[in-house]
Amino acid sequence: MDIFDLSIDAHQKLGGKLEIRSKIPINSRDDLSIAYTPGVAGPCLEIAKNPERVFDLTIKKNTVAIVSDGSAVLGLGNIGPEAAIPVMEGKAILLKEYADIDAFPICLTTQNTHEIIETVRRIAPVFGGINLEDISAPRCFQIERELQDLGIPVFHDDQHGTAITLLGALINASKLVGKPLNDMKVVINGAGAAGTAIAEILLGIGHDSGHDYCVKEILVCDTKGIISTKTVSIEDNPEKFKLAALTNTNHVTGNLTDAMDGADVFIGVSVANVVTQDMIRKMGPKPIIFALANPIPEIMPDKAKAAGAYIVGTGRSDFNNQVNNVLIFPGIFRGAIDARAKRITPRMKLEAAYALAACVETPTVDYILPSVLDKTVAYRVAKAVELVARK
Repeated sequence: MDIFDLSIDAHQKLGGKLEIRSKIPINSRDDLSIAYTPGVAGPCLEIAKNPERVFDLTIKKNTVAIVSDGSAVLGLGNIGPEAAIPVMEGKAILLKEYADIDAFPICLTTQNTHEIIETVRRIAPVFGGINLEDISAPRCFQIERELQDLGIPVFHDDQHGTAITLLGALINASKLVGKPLNDMKVVINGAGAAGTAIAEILLGIGHDSGHDYCVKEILVCDTKGIISTKTVSIEDNPEKFKLAALTNTNHVTGNLTDAMDGADVFIGVSVANVVTQDMIRKMGPKPIIFALANPIPEIMPDKAKAAGAYIVGTGRSDFNNQVNNVLIFPGIFRGAIDARAKRITPRMKLEAAYALAACVETPTVDYILPSVLDKTVAYRVAKAVELVARK
């Protein structure tokens, strides 16, 4: 049996990966009276009198909704809400295993942006945070943006989890190649949710300019080549046009090969096998390659290394330097919930990236990020996020 068959077999035997367990045993009339009627009227009235007490007296204190419409699931595409449930269950068990957060999948039978926003608003009272997941671009940008006033953290993991993890990896990689981030030319292949968030965090969007984590130059490519504000094909795509305006300030034209000429870093959040060895040979000294397409990266690590890549990272667990969101999203939510933060700010994301990088005391070319199995990482990230949130 291959890994897919093994997974189907495990899911069938278990009937899914989640269950609900009571924290209060019901073995007597007193137990029932405290857990339910008449005693439960006490906490109800307490919350009605002081709504903030909901965080102390209910599951809202430690519960996250994982919301998806099934429109952009893994690399599988628009497979719908029912087919998305196994992934959302997986996210839920990761939040529990890595950060002791109770999470629940909410898969919606709509891909209408306004209906998703309204639905999340209506269910928000139960939850301490909202993790938006596997919602296609550009709708994901508007959905996240319009839910920032809920009074609880709303975080689109496909955007920011990837971007924060990538920044953590690049912080350590820059030390090894001996070149500061603010002197680096970066090429991003993929102008969707992850590519946009990566570009924004690397440019310091939301912060004062001039920080040493901000890269010198970014070019973003889509399937048609380097995007710029003069690219006709993106004129009717506001999000991609905005991304083009943030990057490519010199209005460079051409394809991915042209973009990578002299580049220091390649970041792929796109599709398999789009990078060739010749492209890497034309990059600057000690090139850094983050080929994150799954399951097959933009270029396989052995080919990238043979072409001169100094550091290679992928999204896969069977290669070194795995850039995986699980290193970030449990800690982000743990820290934000513990601080009772009303939103996740750019500064919280930045501190999470630095905390992640610091988890590797002595980086090497094959070890720029901690193992995804290291469950101490989430709590180090959470502490950094909580500290800045409380400030």
